[in-house]
Amino acid sequence: MPATCVVGLQWGDEAKGKIVDILTEKHDVVVRYQGGANAGHTVVFDGKKFKLSLIPSGIFRSQVPCLITGGVVLNPASFITEIEGLQKEGVSCENLRISDRAHVIMPWHFEEDRLMNRTTTGEDIGTTQRGIGPCYRDKVGRSWAIRMGDLYTEAFAERIYSLCAVKNKILYGMDPAGGESRLDAEKIVSDYLNYAQRLRPMVTDTTAYLLDALDENKKILFEGAQGALLDIDHGTFPYVTSSNSSGVGVCNGSGVAPRHITKLIGIIKAYTTRVGGGPFPTELDNEIGQHIRDEGNEYGTVTKRPRRCGWFDAVAARYTARLSGASVLSVMLLDVLSKLPEISICTEYEIDGVRTRNFPSQVDDLRKVKPIFITVPGWQQDITGARRWEDLPENARAYVQLLGKLIGTPVEIVSVGPDRQQTIFVDSSSL
Repeated sequence: MPATCVVGLQWGDEAKGKIVDILTEKHDVVVRYQGGANAGHTVVFDGKKFKLSLIPSGIFRSQVPCLITGGVVLNPASFITEIEGLQKEGVSCENLRISDRAHVIMPWHFEEDRLMNRTTTGEDIGTTQRGIGPCYRDKVGRSWAIRMGDLYTEAFAERIYSLCAVKNKILYGMDPAGGESRLDAEKIVSDYLNYAQRLRPMVTDTTAYLLDALDENKKILFEGAQGALLDIDHGTFPYVTSSNSSGVGVCNGSGVAPRHITKLIGIIKAYTTRVGGGPFPTELDNEIGQHIRDEGNEYGTVTKRPRRCGWFDAVAARYTARLSGASVLSVMLLDVLSKLPEISICTEYEIDGVRTRNFPSQVDDLRKVKPIFITVPGWQQDITGARRWEDLPENARAYVQLLGKLIGTPVEIVSVGPDRQQTIFVDSSSL
């Protein structure tokens, strides 16, 4: 049975949650396979808006199991708070499952994140300071890592006391003014054992679960977090996240082999946004950029930070579509551009006088980019009520088709508003 993956092709915030929510009813399992609570997915239906960080966007279909796999790093406290918030709204979380391989964010990770949130040049790398990066660093380093399964072992308390002794020395070295013993091992043990007890019914071997599901021909939907340009290996390093947020991360994060993934939906905004530092070739630091920010409510779901806004960058999106293996595209927030008389698209880069359609591998080269734009007419009418492709104005359809042509990937879905109903399937027969 084919598996489908939803991946953002920009710097995150592409409205992936909406598409995952819609497609969940056509699948048997939904899987979050990387990242942490630094992600922010929004789902809107029946006049209600739900903001998710770690819980998969399929949670609103109670009959569909939602898995958080070993590629994810998890803060138990915020995860429990997120569950309780949904339960207060009448949303059942009985279908949640957490991998016993998922790495756990510990109190020292927040401290390390706070103290390391800058490059050597002093520029903010964009961390949400939720301990994600330091937790992934300890995961790769192995010796100081804690996984969900470790919380249920007899050696857990002893391990925490030992780690706190080491981490206190490291934190003191990073920030002597903070004191030599800022970590309270006894409290950490007590807190995390309580979290473990709360989450015990959900913790399982999700790798075995998924492999069994594939053997049973179940349809699996993978939900990516952040965006492909933030991929730790293939993004705009060092202004990236700490996991493989492009399509290449699906398999190692979930434990599912590549041959099972038969469809990858690349999610793009009709324009471009970015949070935090790093080069942004098409950024509009002017009244048009502010107009896009206001019309699109471009403020972080998790952090509330204003996002940097700019024209659509087809060079970057073509790169990430090829990198991720996107088979179709979903164009989101098309309605945000509806009031503009003209819309520009970056089709090429000029670097040191040479034009290219290739996205540079080095951030210093990206800083040199002079974007080459084409300008197309806008449609200047409200499209939020459109439900069929034919309902869109001719100029809106032409814009969407041009994006697909420039990226080299067909457009299958168009979003004209945040609600589930404000979605157009250009060729629904393939879903």
